[in-house]
Amino acid sequence: MKKIAPFLCIAGWLAALGCQQQDKSAETRSMPRPLTTTNQADSIVNQSIIQYGGDLYDNSIIRFTFRNRRYKARRRGGSFEYERVFSDSLGQTVRDVFNNGGLYREINGNRLKISEKDSSAYASSVNSVVYFALLPAPLNDHAVIREYLGETTIKGQPYHKIRITFRQDGGGKDFEDEYVYWFHRDEGTMAYLAYNYLTDGGGARFREAFNIRDVNGIRFADYINYKPKDANNRDVRTFDQLFEAGQLEELSRIETEAVEVIIIQ
Repeated sequence: MKKIAPFLCIAGWLAALGCQQQDKSAETRSMPRPLTTTNQADSIVNQSIIQYGGDLYDNSIIRFTFRNRRYKARRRGGSFEYERVFSDSLGQTVRDVFNNGGLYREINGNRLKISEKDSSAYASSVNSVVYFALLPAPLNDHAVIREYLGETTIKGQPYHKIRITFRQDGGGKDFEDEYVYWFHRDEGTMAYLAYNYLTDGGGARFREAFNIRDVNGIRFADYINYKPKDANNRDVRTFDQLFEAGQLEELSRIETEAVEVIIIQ
């Protein structure tokens, strides 16, 4: 599971179809749709994106650390560039750069020749981390299909429930993944999300947002990552009910650190 396309991709927000096909998918999914209201799901998602940062997503450089790796994301209209820097087991500095032209890797500043398979895997890995870090902005990609599932209550609070799927054209290799997002009815915050992914063996997860904070005009959140106690239950549309019933167990924490936002004038 890895989404969006370069913004998604849950999203989503691409991997494993070879560089040429991957580049086409990445370019398509990086093109945001206008923030216009066509239905209730669109309106809820768009208003949340505006509340979390809106146009600042396309007018800034965002840096953060995730699991000891440093990331940088820059988007501008249909262009994007995501970067990941870390030290490998030999102490070498590895730099992955993923943009509209594909992915390349440098080690200690020298460009490395890598296979299409590795290029696709690295691109998906970088993209997945950036995708989740920048939610809900990736939910505005052209490949995203948004469906309103109604209102529900979690921990006594009212939420709009939105199902997200992806068009095959521009949706990446994991276009069949399914997501559900819960937006607070009154506050507009994206408090919960769940996803059922088919790639890499498949599985289903539920995430609860915490530590929502504003960094130079853009909101970021960390997440508690849960899995269903019954591994065969992958109907993410019911995961809010499982969460309320105590049928999910904590798996990990998804925390972004040292977040920086540089506004581009």
